[in-house]
Amino acid sequence: MYKLSLKDWVILLTIIPTTIIGLTIASYFSYSRYVELNDYLTDRSRSIIEPLAIATTDAVINKDREELRHLIGFTHRSQSSIINSITIFSKDNQVIVASAYNGDTELLRINAGEQIPLTTSSHFTDDYIIFRTPIIDEKSDDEVINNAFSSQVIVGYVAMQINTDKVNLNRQTQIIIAFSIALFGALVSAIFSTRLIKNFTRPVTSMVQAVDRIREGKLESRVTGQLIGELNFLKNGVNAMAESLGDYHDEMQQSIDQATIDLRESLEQFEIQNVELDIAKRKAQDANKVKSEFLANMSHELRTPLNGVIGFTRQVLKTPLSDTQRDYLQTIERSAANLLAIINDILDFSKLDAGKMLIEKIPFSMRETVEETITLLAPSAHKKNIELSLRIDQKMPDSLIGDAMRIKQVIINLASNAIKFTDKGSVNIDIAQEHVDEHTAVLKVTVSDTGIGMSASQQASIFEAFGQADKSVTRLYGGTGLGLVISQRLVNEMKGEINFISDEKNGSTFWFSFQCEINPIPNDYFLSPPSLSQKKILYFEPNAHSRIATGEILASWGMEVYPVTSLKEINNALSQNKTFDFALIAHEVTPTALNELKQLIISLKTNIPSIHLAINSNSPNLQEALMAVGAQSCLSKPLTPERVCKALIPQHLNFANSLTEVLESKIAIKVLAVDDNEANLKLINALLQEQVSEVITAENGQIAVELCKNENFAIIFMDIQMPVMDGISALKHIKSHTFNDKTPIIAVTAHALSGEKDKLLKEGFDSYMTKPIDESMLRHIIYEYCDPDLLGNQDYKEQQMNNDLTVHDNINILPNKINNEDKVPHKSMLDKLEKSTVINWPDAIKKAGKKPRLARDMLEGLVESLPETKLIISEALTSQDTERLKEFIHKLNGACCYTGVPDLGKMVHQLETALKGGSAIDDLEPEFFELFEHIERVLDLANDAFTEIDKLLIEEL
Repeated sequence: MYKLSLKDWVILLTIIPTTIIGLTIASYFSYSRYVELNDYLTDRSRSIIEPLAIATTDAVINKDREELRHLIGFTHRSQSSIINSITIFSKDNQVIVASAYNGDTELLRINAGEQIPLTTSSHFTDDYIIFRTPIIDEKSDDEVINNAFSSQVIVGYVAMQINTDKVNLNRQTQIIIAFSIALFGALVSAIFSTRLIKNFTRPVTSMVQAVDRIREGKLESRVTGQLIGELNFLKNGVNAMAESLGDYHDEMQQSIDQATIDLRESLEQFEIQNVELDIAKRKAQDANKVKSEFLANMSHELRTPLNGVIGFTRQVLKTPLSDTQRDYLQTIERSAANLLAIINDILDFSKLDAGKMLIEKIPFSMRETVEETITLLAPSAHKKNIELSLRIDQKMPDSLIGDAMRIKQVIINLASNAIKFTDKGSVNIDIAQEHVDEHTAVLKVTVSDTGIGMSASQQASIFEAFGQADKSVTRLYGGTGLGLVISQRLVNEMKGEINFISDEKNGSTFWFSFQCEINPIPNDYFLSPPSLSQKKILYFEPNAHSRIATGEILASWGMEVYPVTSLKEINNALSQNKTFDFALIAHEVTPTALNELKQLIISLKTNIPSIHLAINSNSPNLQEALMAVGAQSCLSKPLTPERVCKALIPQHLNFANSLTEVLESKIAIKVLAVDDNEANLKLINALLQEQVSEVITAENGQIAVELCKNENFAIIFMDIQMPVMDGISALKHIKSHTFNDKTPIIAVTAHALSGEKDKLLKEGFDSYMTKPIDESMLRHIIYEYCDPDLLGNQDYKEQQMNNDLTVHDNINILPNKINNEDKVPHKSMLDKLEKSTVINWPDAIKKAGKKPRLARDMLEGLVESLPETKLIISEALTSQDTERLKEFIHKLNGACCYTGVPDLGKMVHQLETALKGGSAIDDLEPEFFELFEHIERVLDLANDAFTEIDKLLIEEL
């Protein structure tokens, strides 16, 4: 940007304003003179032509040309300085007489078709002005009376051409004089300005040069010469400043020399400290490595004996024992399980502290997740005779995408704490929506209890790690003090917040919110039994929260609910001759209350045909005793929609399952699945066969490319790490050399690091799935990337559903004899398989798309491959072959994703994460030892597990 100098400012403030003012004044007076001359010429011309028109009126009427020529000739001669020509025209626009025969009468004539003006008019050009005025014959009064429209008659007009040369010369002369004066003024101003600039800028320039020399370090420089006025003061100031700077420079140089000496000494000390810090850092890193190895080794060392204690305790419990012995062994089992939970909490805390905890995004049912969680917590509440109640907002979206396991973990932490610190009363859980839009939902979970509460000082430290409210609480109630810390960090990872309010001795209320994506594919099946619509039910529940929660469920089915809170209200309802189809009785089961409950059942049997109980106990003996009195079912609290519906109409769930099969008609598309793992390929083939009409499989990328050259597929599911040709290479070949260049290709990988998804999408994959493949997620992918026209005729499905509902409504509700039969074979072993983290049979069925036979085959394939896999991994460790190790760990991770081996799968997943993150093999030695231990545990349990699984499959057949 250009900066104005002092010289420029002087010019701007003197010459330019003077010039502008002079030009403005000259322009003003020139314009004024121009207007004045123009008005003068116009007025003079009018004063000539208008009297001439009056004088020629009679001559024109009498057509006396001589008289007219005399008049205009005289006028022309007397005003010859400005008049070029005068011409008189008749009213027919014909020339009567002209003053100059060589003049152009056509310039003076009115254009054809124009009317003669009633007054004097003028026409201006650059060289002349033409004036025209009418010749009017004033009529007599009689004629005015006869002609009412006009009192004047135009008999012709006079046209006169005025020469403007003299006026124009006068104007130009005035302009030249005015601008010459302005220019002279500007020139005089420039002369004085130049003189001023020379006298002012020369000393200033000298000072500037002196200051520049001082700035460059030449402090001996001074401004010389005798200056006038303020410039002399400025010169003295600059010289004084230079002198002061010289003195300051000398002092500063002395200070710098001293500071340099001090700095050298400090640098020597810093160098010593840096060496010490580097040594301390290495020691800290070694200590951190030792800590990690210690955690891994201690996890291994603690879990091994604990699993032995738990396993053999459960084996002993199967043998004949006295009541005392059984009680002791059950105490040992519970204590060992609690210790194992503490170890898991510490490991989770370590992962969160290191930032290695990943939040999954998989489709799940919110209601199903919460109900499973509450079912796990119910026995603890029943043992303390605490009312555990669950209320879910009926308007809340149920089909979500998020990390169901972490949501369950937070709810379990909060609810188990509430149960732990509550000796009597209730624990209430409320789930509602805070915000819901088209794509996301923010849900809020509230857990309130009537327990011991917390003081203000205890509340301040409640979220600190390894601590509880105070030491007495730790001794009385136990625990690591990590539950709330882990919950807080998990909630933060799920983009939510956690908080609480508490009143000492009056209980606490904890709540947390979290964000999930809304699954565009709704749940396949949502309980809404049409046969219960308009049915009347008497509902006895003293607890307000449970009464409201269950009442909302029943009302959502269209039932007429009559809630009562006391036996007196029950009697009043029956005495009013009200009829009910069902009775749902929630009652205490203390020894003193059992007789009262039995009497109530007997009294209700005569009025209500179907009586159902809800109790705070899951004891089979107690339930059978109450059902023997006359109750049709006895449900364990808290009540869930599925349990209540199954109790009221046992056939509904079976019918709903068949209805789901009707709705899940296959989509008429061809899908290609590519995976090098036989078990994985078998599972994804089975899952896809349920949803699409045709599935083609390929063992590697090369085969997939050849298939794509000959066939067109609607969707392609592609594994990433494969022999012969990997998934990314296959993708590029398919997109560039086959018919399937527009086909959506979905990446399927057994492991997902934080940046791997973005990497795969940049490579060209349309979307991405992690193993184990979730059936809902698979359906979501097909729904998102499949042509909507292929998704089936929804009207036909709804019609089919209505037909089935009609058939169902006509079915009589019959007792389910199979459910009443006591068929619990091999209960102990099956219970172990349901709770075990070595081989978990329910988990295996879930990952196999709820197909027990497929789950058994997948598990068998994994078990058979484990010895060889272990040997290959051992050889790779010995030879330090990192690439081979990554390959087989990846394959093992993919196989574990589809089988129910939680501990082994978790360990393999952790190892693959570390290897992909660049960890050295030597650093992972403890993890590999733990991996081999998990493999041995799976192999040890496999024979017994397959025996019991085979028996279960035979019984189901």
